[in-house]
Amino acid sequence: GVMTFEPHPRAVFNPEQPSFRLTPFRIKARLIEALGLDFLLMQHFDLAFAAHSAEQFIDEVLVAGLGVSHVVAGYDFAFGHRRAGTVDMLAARAAERGFRVTTIGPVCDAAGDVTSSSRVRDLLTGARPRDAAQLLGRDWEIEGRVEHGDHRGRQLGFPTANIETGDFLHPAAGVYAVRAAIDSGGAVTWLPGVANYGRRPTFAKDGMLLEVHLFDFTGDLYGRHLRVALVDHLRGEQRFDDAAQLQAQIHQDCQAARRILAA
Repeated sequence: GVMTFEPHPRAVFNPEQPSFRLTPFRIKARLIEALGLDFLLMQHFDLAFAAHSAEQFIDEVLVAGLGVSHVVAGYDFAFGHRRAGTVDMLAARAAERGFRVTTIGPVCDAAGDVTSSSRVRDLLTGARPRDAAQLLGRDWEIEGRVEHGDHRGRQLGFPTANIETGDFLHPAAGVYAVRAAIDSGGAVTWLPGVANYGRRPTFAKDGMLLEVHLFDFTGDLYGRHLRVALVDHLRGEQRFDDAAQLQAQIHQDCQAARRILAA
């Protein structure tokens, strides 16, 4: 099984920090389930839990609470108050407490650079989703419930499904070639499309929004849960003088996205 902490510790210690999560809990649970593990344990993380010493975490959570026989952790895993616990300490205590520890070392790419969540974040905020996918082993996704908008896209001839991005990392603003799927708990069918992430500069509307236009799709998506995989970044945000210019550019974006997704 897998043990994870929720909410993310960084969100507890720095609640005013901008959204940074690559894999909010819903996605994390789905990815872990796909690996075939028996269970996922979500440990609620708050300031009271953070006050536990490293020794308390081992003795009260791992040994008394879970009865672990074997713990697998990354080389840079830290735990306990002020991150005092290290994997070396964990291994030393394991010998005393009767369980084993396996430490997973750093994973490097072909250039020898360590793969890390920080690198993935930098690539996504730098408009490089293809490179981020190389590190992740999959396209990075944003997901959420489709909300009613002002129907501006429909008026332009490109109806969109609008998603508030919540606590996801904010990727680079602009237009993306995407694949999207309706998450209904069953089999998933990915549909090609194009999406704009940003503040919609032409219409001066505040707030970050992901607007997804699915190619050759008809149907009502309001209230449905939509998964959106960012495949490639087409261009940055632009302001247009009028709706006609925007409409022409969206048409070009759709053509570019179709070519990329068909490759």
